[in-house]
Amino acid sequence: MPIEDLLRGRATDVGGLPVARVLPQAKRRSVGPFVFVDHMGPATLRPQQTLDVRPHPHIGLATVTYLFDGAIMHRDSIGCVQRIEPGDVNWMTAGRGIVHSERTPDDLRDEAVAMHGVQTWVALPLEAEDSVPSFVHVGAKRLPLIKQEGASVRVIAGHAFGAEAPVPVFSDTLYCAILLQAGASLVVPDEHAERAVLVARGAVEIDGTVAQAGDLAVLAPGEVRCVAGGPAQLMLLGGAPLGPRFMWWNFVASSRERIEAAKVQWAAYGTDPGSPQFPRVPGDTAFIPLPPR
Repeated sequence: MPIEDLLRGRATDVGGLPVARVLPQAKRRSVGPFVFVDHMGPATLRPQQTLDVRPHPHIGLATVTYLFDGAIMHRDSIGCVQRIEPGDVNWMTAGRGIVHSERTPDDLRDEAVAMHGVQTWVALPLEAEDSVPSFVHVGAKRLPLIKQEGASVRVIAGHAFGAEAPVPVFSDTLYCAILLQAGASLVVPDEHAERAVLVARGAVEIDGTVAQAGDLAVLAPGEVRCVAGGPAQLMLLGGAPLGPRFMWWNFVASSRERIEAAKVQWAAYGTDPGSPQFPRVPGDTAFIPLPPR
């Protein structure tokens, strides 16, 4: 079978935005280095119904935000302030520890705003778990665009279809945004150890199996053909697996000890001016407390 797993997301809410969490799940914990996939929206935020994800920590991963519609203002503890808009790639490497917030930009808070996008977490290899935190913004015009009949593929991170994105990655990575016209098809080559297709809009038939909007289809080895019944928007992700990872809240690590140490540091965040692992986000005193579990 060309599809190993067909996963549906679990509905949740992140800072006021409806989200379908499609990875991790009990039957599938990761695809390549990707250990977390949130399909955000599509939704329209009414005036004053804003996205407000207060400062929160990460370790051991890189977050990747990609929007189809809307805008997000990113702020972090290393001083980066970046407006995130459709088609751009925003790659934040937490490494040993970073704190960031994600909010509706001030100029859109009194407007109705269509929001739709994907946020993923990419686990870091062992040698990069304690790396210096960083943030990289790459505009859409700098990303490779491959056009085929009825299809366009933008390489967001890593390499695919003979092109490589100018985004720093730490391991073999596959991440692409794909648009298919009605009736168009695209062959996904067998050039990465693990691959999955997230259907963001529309529906596609993958060698006889239909994947609907919100589905994550984990592909079996070999070439796989995707055919769109109508216009479709897909995300293709994967790469080389990095081995088992522990996940708790916003922390990803190769050992439980790393996560327990990060929990202790973040639990003290509200009573001290920040720590070497989790400095303050400049100008933002709010934060999300450590969950009780």
